[in-house]
Amino acid sequence: MKFTKMQGCGNDYIYINGFEEKIPSLEKPELARRLSDRHFGIGSDGLIFINPAAEADFEMEMYNADGSRSEMCGNGIRCVGKFVYDKGLTDRRQISVVSAGKVKYLDLAVEENGGHGGRGEVSRVRVNMGSPILEPALIPVEAAGDRAVDEPIYVDGREYRMTCVSMGNPHAVVFARDVAGMALEQVGPLFENHRRFPKRINTEFVEIIDRRNCFMRVWERGSGETFACGTGCCAVAVAGVLNDLTDSAVTVRLLGGQLFIEWDREADLVYMTGPAVTVFEGEI
Repeated sequence: MKFTKMQGCGNDYIYINGFEEKIPSLEKPELARRLSDRHFGIGSDGLIFINPAAEADFEMEMYNADGSRSEMCGNGIRCVGKFVYDKGLTDRRQISVVSAGKVKYLDLAVEENGGHGGRGEVSRVRVNMGSPILEPALIPVEAAGDRAVDEPIYVDGREYRMTCVSMGNPHAVVFARDVAGMALEQVGPLFENHRRFPKRINTEFVEIIDRRNCFMRVWERGSGETFACGTGCCAVAVAGVLNDLTDSAVTVRLLGGQLFIEWDREADLVYMTGPAVTVFEGEI
């Protein structure tokens, strides 16, 4: 099977061309676990199949490193845009990608470097990530009100304050100090599997630098700490505005780079802009 290893801000995935490689659906979770293993496999935060789609130009079928399905990945979908353009699956610079039934729209920034037959190659992608979901039942999170904003949660006997947002997948955003020094490998799993999150949760720990900049570390359900999380950055931008900590446009700094996020309040749409990089290709 041929594969392409790609990353966005260090959030790395293995990409499979589903137009050519035919893998039975029942085998995909185990394949994701095996290939994602950084010691015995290729090594990644997960496995993404790029498939034909009826309701969009392409489908992104995504699995976490533990084999569980994921609805959306902001870094992952940017790399899908680069893959399909660089591989000649499309010649358009505005495309649509469906994942778990939700369609996202991508603008591809192409560097005219003479590569790929003179077509150039994609270096950055801007994604319309859609509207943030704030209703607790739809995230889902157990909360009493119509929003979980600055909501207390008790983890291992300590009170944290969380703001919950879904960007197609669930996030709990926690604003804190000394995020760089946090023992995320200890607290992350406790959030992920907390009883208040019926489908588990991605947790972002965020330190505010100023109203247009913040630093984030993320614990992703099914993958552990990753270098970046695109949907998590979108959730952070929304949570920052809801808590009056940031402006509606913010640069989120990550272990693997940075993403620029804009929340258009009037249209209620979140836009994410960031890099997409091919690391290597191979056969397994």
